[in-house]
Amino acid sequence: MDKDLCRLSGSETEVASGFFLDGAMIPRSEQRHIDERAEARHAAVSSTAVLEFRGRKHVVRLLNISASGAMVIFPHLPNIGERLPLQLLDRGVVTSQVRWVKDGRIGLSFAAPSEF
Repeated sequence: MDKDLCRLSGSETEVASGFFLDGAMIPRSEQRHIDERAEARHAAVSSTAVLEFRGRKHVVRLLNISASGAMVIFPHLPNIGERLPLQLLDRGVVTSQVRWVKDGRIGLSFAAPSEF
């Protein structure tokens, strides 16, 4: 079977490449050498938050947070682009979207910027 084809329920579906947006990392040919972020990351005020993932709530550890997103430790593999409600203990629930998944950590972007 061609690596760029996927069999689902007996039918073939073409994909752009052999990579899927299922939480697996897309390999990079080079390592980043500079920080390209638009704003500073801050240590989280609270070290925990509650992340809702596929109908279940999980207490997660916040590693850092900014006006546009957060990085948390999370053992499950959400899909890239999946929307997850994140309850920040000092700010309430914010809508977030998974941007990356790597080594038990996930990067989330917020639907609306928060003030820090």
